[in-house]
Amino acid sequence: MKNIRKKKITADAMAERADRGEDVTQFFAGKGKMMPGLPRQDAQRVNIDFTCAVLEELDAEAKRLNVSRQAVIKTMIRDVLDRKARPRGRRKAS
Repeated sequence: MKNIRKKKITADAMAERADRGEDVTQFFAGKGKMMPGLPRQDAQRVNIDFTCAVLEELDAEAKRLNVSRQAVIKTMIRDVLDRKARPRGRRKAS
């Protein structure tokens, strides 16, 4: 039986071919399962200026969590907005 070698290609080259509409299925072994993509959410890129002190705190938190600075910023903003949207419960009188 003959050994059949699959063509090797870089991920970038494969992405370019796929973007042009070319068939890239030959580069996959077919052993994995197809995973549905995440629903597309409209996103908009913005620029925000932070002080050096804030950036240092964000970087320290990102390092502690082993995630990107951007992930920390998004998570923190989402958390604050969620807390703001939650109605506050009544305090029990003591």
